[in-house]
Amino acid sequence: MPGRALRAETSLAPIAGEARPIVVKLGGSVVRSAELPAWLDAIAQSPRPVVVVPGGGALADEVRACQSQLGFGDRSAHRMALLAMDQLAWAIAGLRQGFTVGATEPELRAALDRGSAAVWAPYASIAERTDLEESWRLTSDSLALWLSARIGAERCYLIKSIVRHGPKAGAGQLARDGIVDAAFPAMLQETGVPACLLGRGDQQAFAAALADPAGRCGAEIN
Repeated sequence: MPGRALRAETSLAPIAGEARPIVVKLGGSVVRSAELPAWLDAIAQSPRPVVVVPGGGALADEVRACQSQLGFGDRSAHRMALLAMDQLAWAIAGLRQGFTVGATEPELRAALDRGSAAVWAPYASIAERTDLEESWRLTSDSLALWLSARIGAERCYLIKSIVRHGPKAGAGQLARDGIVDAAFPAMLQETGVPACLLGRGDQQAFAAALADPAGRCGAEIN
């Protein structure tokens, strides 16, 4: 509903003693970039469980353009953008062996249990939620945080096609600059999930952080 954010209660927290998953949001522009193979290699080689959340990319941009031209409402646009994420989930999973698409939280858990990197196709889980703001204010950035809270993720990495500066980044400023969506600062505060921003050239540091249980990289978002 407009003006309301997702309620991010945890439903599938890891069993005690299990490694907590890492959520990785791959921005749509990253998916179309020359750096994508290096990011996917780092994820594929990770000894830690990883759930990938795809952006909508050019497919979501096309939804925006169609909405402007045809005039359908935000409710329809929201669902179409979720379907764009679903399509990119299948594209990403098709680029590496060992990547498995999951539409629901149990499916993501099953993929991780099999040792796969899980790629989230969110439509089935999100489209009919009544606590979801159906507008362009809330996109795959906030959904990555929401999913992180639901599955008890240790951390959420946002990978963007930007040049990152410094070890810290303010969520409010990132939203004002259009790097994350407008709902992201409130979702970050609500979920309390640690989040980090990664940019161009951060693949090696990212791979090292995934290999080290205590590893951290990127700019901490606060």
